[in-house]
Amino acid sequence: MPRKSNSIKGNGDIDIELYRYRHLVENAFARLKQFRTLATRFDKVKRNYERVVATVCVFLWLPT
Repeated sequence: MPRKSNSIKGNGDIDIELYRYRHLVENAFARLKQFRTLATRFDKVKRNYERVVATVCVFLWLPT
């Protein structure tokens, strides 16, 4: 995570591209958690849970 602008160390050693990808992944998980079924994990069978995750990902991918 980038440091504050008044930091003594600065941000010279941070990989900006890697940080952007990390930000995208964190946002994707935040959007997935909005669905109650995923957030509470009602499906205890791995196969069913994977199908719900895939369905929600397709739903999020479709234009609104």
